[in-house]
Amino acid sequence: MIFDTQTLPDNVAELKGIILSLSATQAQREKQYEAQIRIMEERIRFLQDKIFGRKSEKLSTKKDKYCQLALFNEAEAIVDKAAASQEQEAEGKADTDTISVPAHTRQKPGRKPIPDHLPRVEVVHDLSEEEKLCSCGCQMSKIGEEVSEKLDIIPAKIQVIRHIRFKYACKNCEGVESEESAVKVAPTPPQLIPKSMATEGLVAYIIVSKFADALPFYRQEGIFERIGVEIPRSTMANWAIQAADACEPILSLMHQELLSGPVINMDETPVQVLGEEGRLNTTKSYMWAFRGGGLDEPVLIFRYNPTRSGQVPKDYLHTYTGYVIAQLPPIFKH
Repeated sequence: MIFDTQTLPDNVAELKGIILSLSATQAQREKQYEAQIRIMEERIRFLQDKIFGRKSEKLSTKKDKYCQLALFNEAEAIVDKAAASQEQEAEGKADTDTISVPAHTRQKPGRKPIPDHLPRVEVVHDLSEEEKLCSCGCQMSKIGEEVSEKLDIIPAKIQVIRHIRFKYACKNCEGVESEESAVKVAPTPPQLIPKSMATEGLVAYIIVSKFADALPFYRQEGIFERIGVEIPRSTMANWAIQAADACEPILSLMHQELLSGPVINMDETPVQVLGEEGRLNTTKSYMWAFRGGGLDEPVLIFRYNPTRSGQVPKDYLHTYTGYVIAQLPPIFKH
């Protein structure tokens, strides 16, 4: 709204009304501008994620208008997509002309068979003796059988392994004739984590669930509670650290194998570490990946470092002579 200063009224009440009207109009425009700015900022963030985001985080814009991931209707969406694909295939076959082709083998459509290496448990379903009796009064004979296979799973279960070590002592001399201990006991079996209640299998299960299946310790804590066992997340964290320390000899051998190959692939990716001493939670850290060794079976080693300095790979590969392929400045001149 534009006013001519030459035609403004001299009445104070009218001037106040004009000012209030302008203020209301300005406030409304500011709200509209703020809404438009938020929409544009959201679009910019979305486009940045589409262009620069990780592949696993990029969303398709072909069918979904708002590019929202399936939260609760994933099963229905998959079934609808499969049904639509079958309809399109059927329509395509109906529209095409029929031609004669030479005979050939084709895979039978339908459900894939259950792998043969899985163990089988047979459950026999038989008729009662009365049902085996024919209406003519004779006993019916078995002429065959129908077999159907269904896939079953046994949920994880916790068991306790009791290590019983027998103790021996001489009742004749009561150990007087020997300089050794009067009582002998069977030795303790080797343990991954000494004086711990966890077996190697339990520690491996927890670590695989954490790093391969993306199950944090607090979720595993809840899973164990449902089974009826209390394993605090702090205990699982301590087990993981001790297991990593026990794997140092294996990591040393993998490092030697890495340095023995003709070429090493190397890259780093940013990660955020919470509660790191002397660093903010928003500070970027880096996970370095090194892949090399034998060409047939190369090794892959991950190493954490708070910086992406070129000194990190230079220190780790200090004895290596060969080719290094990385998205880094040329710091190697071997």
